[in-house]
Amino acid sequence: MALPDLRLSVVDHARGKRSPVTCRLKCADACLGPDCNTSANPEFRSLASAALSRRALLGMGAAGAVAIAVGDAFGAAPAQAAAGGGAAAASGLPFEPIAPVASTVDEFTVPAGYRWSALVRWGDPIFPDAPGFDLANQTPAAQARQFGYNVDYIDVIADEGGLTGVLVANHEYVNPAIMFPPSSDPAELRMRSEIYKAAQGMAVVEVERDAIGAPWRIVVGGRRNRRLTVDSEFALTGPAAGSDLVRTAADPSGRTVLGTLGNCAGGTTPWGTVLSGEENFNGYFSAPADTPSRARYGFRQAPTSTGWETWDRRFDGTAPGYENEANRFGYIVEIDPQDPTSTPVKHTAMGRFKHEGANVRIAEDGRVVAYMGDDERGDYLYKFVSKHRYNPNRADAAARKQNLRLLAEGDLFVARFSGDSPASEITGTGALPSDGAFDGTGEWIALTRKGRSAVPGMTVEEVLVHTRLAADRVGATKMDRCEDVEPHPTTGRVYVACTNNTRRGLDYAVDEANPRAANRDGHVIELTELDGQGGTRFSWSILLLCGDPAGISQTYFAGYPKELVSPISCPDNVAFDGEGNLWISTDGAPSTIRKNDGLFKVPLEGPERGRVQQFLSVPRDAETCGPIIRDDEGMVFVAVQHPGEDGTFAEPTSRFPDYGSTAPGAAAAPRPSVVQVWRG
Repeated sequence: MALPDLRLSVVDHARGKRSPVTCRLKCADACLGPDCNTSANPEFRSLASAALSRRALLGMGAAGAVAIAVGDAFGAAPAQAAAGGGAAAASGLPFEPIAPVASTVDEFTVPAGYRWSALVRWGDPIFPDAPGFDLANQTPAAQARQFGYNVDYIDVIADEGGLTGVLVANHEYVNPAIMFPPSSDPAELRMRSEIYKAAQGMAVVEVERDAIGAPWRIVVGGRRNRRLTVDSEFALTGPAAGSDLVRTAADPSGRTVLGTLGNCAGGTTPWGTVLSGEENFNGYFSAPADTPSRARYGFRQAPTSTGWETWDRRFDGTAPGYENEANRFGYIVEIDPQDPTSTPVKHTAMGRFKHEGANVRIAEDGRVVAYMGDDERGDYLYKFVSKHRYNPNRADAAARKQNLRLLAEGDLFVARFSGDSPASEITGTGALPSDGAFDGTGEWIALTRKGRSAVPGMTVEEVLVHTRLAADRVGATKMDRCEDVEPHPTTGRVYVACTNNTRRGLDYAVDEANPRAANRDGHVIELTELDGQGGTRFSWSILLLCGDPAGISQTYFAGYPKELVSPISCPDNVAFDGEGNLWISTDGAPSTIRKNDGLFKVPLEGPERGRVQQFLSVPRDAETCGPIIRDDEGMVFVAVQHPGEDGTFAEPTSRFPDYGSTAPGAAAAPRPSVVQVWRG
C-alpha cells in the first residue's frame, strides 16, 4: 500500500504562508481542484461585470507578484505600527501588542508579563494503561489511548468550584511525513494507516489546577476521559436518519455510523454538550464524481493521504454496498463530555456540508439557534432553528434529556445577502463605496420547515443529505469561505469569519458582501438579526477587510486608523472575552508579508472599535485554532495545529513544544498541542 508523495513544490494558490502540504492533507487540494459550486447564483460570472474591470484584477495580480518577491521586506512597518498604538485598554488581559513574527521563527511568542505551557500534546497518555509517547514505537493500540493529532476546536469546561473540569478537543487530520520515517514496507504502511484512524476524532480529558488563574494539568485516568476515533460508534438523528440515502451494507438501518472525520471548529451548548463540525470529509474517500452530489462535494477517485480505501471498503466509493458511506459524514457532531458511556450523535437536521463548526444562542422565544459556515470558496452561510425550546434547569434530569434532543428537529436556512450601494461602486479593489461602508440587508431562505422540505423538487432527506444542491436551488449568496460563525454573548450580533477566496473576481463575481477581488486576506462580517434570532431578516456590514495596513491591498478596520493596527490575514476562529471584545485566530499571513499565524484582539465598541492587536504568535508552519478567552482568570487557550508541517521526519522544521528537552515524553518531532497562556 503506497501512500502519495506529500512533499509538494510551493504552489502560489494560497498567496500567503499556508503550506501546500496542509492543503493536500486537510482539504485534499480543494483550492487547486475545479470549483464545486457551478450554480448560477449569483447569475453573473464574468469579468465584464460593472463591479470589476479587467484592469482592477490585473492590478491585484501584480500586487501578488510583488508580495512573493519582497518576502518579509514589509515586516518593519507593521511591527512599528502595532507597537505605536500603546498598550491595550485596561482589562483582565492587559498587554502590549506583539510585533509580527517572521515565518522562519520556530517560537511560541506571548506578550511581556505572560507565560505559556503545553497543557497536552499529541501522544500524551490519557489512560493509565496507555504507554508513554515513543516516536519510534507507535502503535494503533497506543494511539487510541493517547491524545490525538492536530486539534482544532477546544474548550475547558470547569466544574463547580473551578479547580477541576474537562478539556474537550477534536483531532482534524494527520501528517504522515513528519510522524514517521519513509517506508515502502506494506505491513508497516498498513499499521501506520491504522494509527491515522486512532489519531483522529475527539478527546475528553479531565483537568485540575491548584487555584483559579493557575495553569491546568491533565488527569491521566480521569473518570470522564475518553477517545473517539474513526472506528467509534455514532448515532444519526433527524429526518435523514434511516433513509435510503444513508444505508450501507454494514448498516442496513442507516442509523449507526462508525467514526467522525475532518473535525474542525465547534461550539459548547448552554446545556453543556460540545459540538464539532465535520469539514473536509470528502478527502478521506476515493470516490468518482459520478453524481451531481459527489461532484458538488468535491469527491474524486484518487489515492488518499491515509490509504484507508486500500483496505477498508467504507472509504472506497466503488465498493458494492458502500456507495452511501460518504453520505454519513459532513454533519454536526454532538458529544456529552460528562458521560463517557454516552453515544455521540450526528444531527442530520442541521444539514450536510463542510461544516467549520456550529455555535448556539438561545432565541427570545427559547428556541435554539445555531449558526454555521460551509468552508469552501463560493459556498454558503447557514442557520438552524430548533423546533423545541431550551429548558434552563440543567440540574433536572428530564430537562437535560430534553435539551439533548434539541438539535434533532428544526428548520434549516441559508443566507442571501444584498448590498445597498450601486454595483459601479463595488470595484473589486476594496475601496469603500460612497456611503462609507460595505453593508446591506439579507434574508434567511428556508431549506426545511416543520420537518418537511422547503425546496421544490427535493425531499427533506435529499435536502439534508445534499444540502449544497438544495442551497444552490434557492439562490443563496456565494461567500468567501465562511469559517467560524459566532453570536456575541450579550449583543446577539453574529460575526462571520470569511477566510479568503483567491478566485473572487474570476469564478465568483465581486459583490458588496465579498467586495475584494483575489481576496487573499479575508474579511469579517458583522450581522444583526432584524426580527429576532429565529427570524428571517438581517442587516450586515463588513467589520474588517483584513490584510497588511502598510501593504498594497485596500484594508479596512471598522474606521480605526490603519497605522495603529496589527496586520491580520485569513480570519479563522473567533471568540469573545468577558468585556465583549472579539478575538480572532488566523490561518494565513498577509499577502505582502510572511509571518507566523497568531491570535488578535479587536474591540467592538467605543473609540477603539476595529483596533486589531496581536496577542500571541504560534511556531513555524503552524495554525492558531480554537481560542478560549478567560479574561476574568487572566488566561487564554489555543490549539497549535500542524507545527513544522513543511518538514520531514529526518529534518523537522519545528521542535515545538519540547524544543530539545530531554524530559520524558519529549521528542524531536513537532507535536501539535493545546497551549495555555497566563499572567505571571
